[in-house]
Amino acid sequence: MTQGFDRNLQILTADAFKEVYRRATAFNIADPLARQLLRLILGTAVKLQGERVTTVSVPQDLREFAALQADVVLIGQGSYIEMWAPELWSAQETQLRDAEANSSRFAALQVATR
Repeated sequence: MTQGFDRNLQILTADAFKEVYRRATAFNIADPLARQLLRLILGTAVKLQGERVTTVSVPQDLREFAALQADVVLIGQGSYIEMWAPELWSAQETQLRDAEANSSRFAALQVATR
């Protein structure tokens, strides 16, 4: 589990975390931006214990970062899950529902079906 990019937390599979780690540590550490990314991802990461985790203890600093209280929203993202405070996820959903902005917002990502 690590700090996400949008006031959320990311819970990654071990394989996904290894891939993120591999890519992040390949950057030039003389680059200040690369060091910040490493601090953001690796500096806030905690390992979840167990084969199948059904209860997660979120460290206080990560709870504060993501504004988590008693209720959370879990959003599947393929090889990882995002954990959101309900009110922050609601704001994110509002942005995602803006169809007019989405086509221009995501155009540079070159999303294709093949």
